[in-house]
Amino acid sequence: MTNPMPTRNITVLGAGFAGLSLIRELRRRDAAVGITLVAPRAELHYLPGIIWIPSGLRRREDLVVPLGNFLARQRVDFIAAEVTGLSDDGRTVRTTRGDVPNDALAIATGARFIKKLPGIEHAITPCEGIDAAERIRDRLRGMQGGRIAIGFGGNPKEPVAMRGGPMFEFLFGIDQQLRREGRRERFELTFFSPSTSPGSRLGEKTVAYLLKEMARRGISTRLGHKMVRFDADRVVTEGGEFPADFILFMPGLTGSTWFDQTALPRSPGGLILADAHCRVPGIERVVVAGDAGSFPGPDWMPKQAHMADLQAKAAAANLLADLDGRPSGETFATELMCIIDSTDRGALVWRTPKRCVLLPSSRVFHWLKRGFETRYLRQYR
Repeated sequence: MTNPMPTRNITVLGAGFAGLSLIRELRRRDAAVGITLVAPRAELHYLPGIIWIPSGLRRREDLVVPLGNFLARQRVDFIAAEVTGLSDDGRTVRTTRGDVPNDALAIATGARFIKKLPGIEHAITPCEGIDAAERIRDRLRGMQGGRIAIGFGGNPKEPVAMRGGPMFEFLFGIDQQLRREGRRERFELTFFSPSTSPGSRLGEKTVAYLLKEMARRGISTRLGHKMVRFDADRVVTEGGEFPADFILFMPGLTGSTWFDQTALPRSPGGLILADAHCRVPGIERVVVAGDAGSFPGPDWMPKQAHMADLQAKAAAANLLADLDGRPSGETFATELMCIIDSTDRGALVWRTPKRCVLLPSSRVFHWLKRGFETRYLRQYR
């Protein structure tokens, strides 16, 4: 009687877009492989939807999806823990719940925002999560008028490590919300960025469209000057300062702090180095997908959920091949796709290495974005 082969186990770190797409693709390709998910909570927080929290179009319960049913369907073991490091050339994950061994490892824990700017505590960073969006909602409700400043920065050591798109949505969404409430004239809105062409990764036509839309809405701009600090009542740049009663700011991205407790190769901006196949160079059977990784590609490669999903599919295929000892060189398409929403209308941007398309604001795209959310979350409910 022969002994059954031991179950091989792949550990996935992170329950965001990249991590869950990795799980779906791993299971689709291999019905028998063991999968363990390590994440703080068995929940998906659908962050693209937080742009609608200030206006009341979304509530917390709309955007938090418990993953118990999904993990059961996919036959995934779950460990509720924070990752603290790696050892044994990636074969052991160190967590707040103890060590987790693996035969192969997929890293999808995302990135963290650079919070080094003096006075950053005076600003809210929207994409930190639902709590931040609720703070924006509550602050807007309590304001009778005033000056609102909205902007984003980047990682000077890695220009692609930024996420500016949502800030345009908060900017236009807040403007539209105040108009709908009949109190826009009591507020001054200012958009600021150290770049002279904010949103350049979306293409030159989109930058021109965004700046024209700001002018049409009466939103002032402060562009092209490096940030110095935030005060409680103002934004200070190398080109001058301007008053602000309420500041929303999206800093650039860098690697999670637990990366420091590993031998993972790092990019200049602090992310995990990856090749075109999502493999981590020099470490066997370790892949990365999503915001945590630094990938080869054009300077406009986005840090967004769609890109994370594309990388996750390639990462899963190559990791299974490495585990099986067979060759595989799957790559991911580089594609930027987003709808810049303003709570009732949206403009569609689609960019690939061969084309860059902008379709101006339409109610159709707003409803398309809402429909995509419903369809996307259905697979995890």
